Amino acid sequence: MAVADLCRTPFLVGPGAGSDDEVRASIDMAAGLEARVLTGVTGCTEPGSKGLRDSRMRLAEKVATAAENAGTMDVHLALEPLNPMFGGNRTVLLTCLDAIHVCEAVNAPNPGIAVDVCCVWWDGLLDISLARAGRERILGFHMCDWLANTRHMLLDRGMMGDGVADFKALRKSVEDAGYSGYYEVDIFSANDWWHRDHDEVLDVVVRRFRTVC
Repeated sequence: MAVADLCRTPFLVGPGAGSDDEVRASIDMAAGLEARVLTGVTGCTEPGSKGLRDSRMRLAEKVATAAENAGTMDVHLALEPLNPMFGGNRTVLLTCLDAIHVCEAVNAPNPGIAVDVCCVWWDGLLDISLARAGRERILGFHMCDWLANTRHMLLDRGMMGDGVADFKALRKSVEDAGYSGYYEVDIFSANDWWHRDHDEVLDVVVRRFRTVC
């Protein structure tokens, strides 16, 4: 058994941002679990700022510090863009291209992106963004569906095939860009899948991966 990645760091920007020591502790934890990747959700916009420019500049500074620390422990940092509905609330990265821009600004070998189907399925420029990221910067592929009539932005994600995402096309996009890592199923489902028998859930995951993805 191997740990695909550790999710997640403390928030990196915004009023709820963790300290450098807290971020370092998450890096230490990832290294202790022998996880190659530590995934991060950025956090809110910076207090007093408007738009996203200042927050992303601050994010790049925080990622640069974290990347230097993580590099000494052979840990990669995956920045995960979220659905725009979380913009300003939980993230300042709304697309994979946003995350890639931060990685390029940091200019270190170990930051990259995590591609979460639920959050990027709608992005018409995703193929171009993934090609720009390339093999080295795509650090994770998270599989869960976006339900068209979701009851909760965070905790009502669907099993692959139950929503509107085109998994075969998305999987082809990440593979065409060079990704060959784990496929991680992360279905936050407080009112459905979390209440089902574990064996049933695993059986459905395997069946859907083989047929839908």
